[in-house]
Amino acid sequence: MKNVKAHNWAILTTGWGRNAYDLIKEFKNNKLNNHTIALLIYEAEPCGAAEIAKEIGIRTLRIERKRFKDSEAYQIEICEKLKEFDIDFIFLLNYKYIVKEPLLSTFENKILNIHPSLLPSFKGTKTAIQDALAYGVKITGITTHYVSEELDGGTIIDQTAISVSFDDTFESLYPKFSVEGLALIKRSIYIVENEYNQSERTSA
Repeated sequence: MKNVKAHNWAILTTGWGRNAYDLIKEFKNNKLNNHTIALLIYEAEPCGAAEIAKEIGIRTLRIERKRFKDSEAYQIEICEKLKEFDIDFIFLLNYKYIVKEPLLSTFENKILNIHPSLLPSFKGTKTAIQDALAYGVKITGITTHYVSEELDGGTIIDQTAISVSFDDTFESLYPKFSVEGLALIKRSIYIVENEYNQSERTSA
């Protein structure tokens, strides 16, 4: 891991930011090795992720979708800010908007998302955990993937499985998703940076 070049990561979140908060807390406690969280873009207030980011000196920007005439103008603003902060990779954590142009082409294969199912199962939904329970699956899980034009259809980076007991509910499963999700996010950051650095060395 020490051979992996550090890159600047940005986190985009639109809610309180549970996953983002947990990841930034790991960064605060020096548990992300040489990976650097350089920017948090958030929307809602209060935002736990923004609070902890400000506490440890991570730059934060509040960008609200409602202040822009349309989705394109909103994403152009985000794209410009990401370039301004020299961001290499982006992780969408608790981010509710569909990523479109110019973000997709400007940061092609550099935007990651986390989805609470074993894709391609239960894709394109915000209720994947509830849907898995309703369907009666015995194994569900979490997937990280690159963001593409197809909703939840980008190349899979990594996955982790979570067993479902007969008496599980959303409330009993959620803590498992929280713990396993953080581990998956951290692992995915390493995978992406390592693959990128290998491709850079190959093309050099």
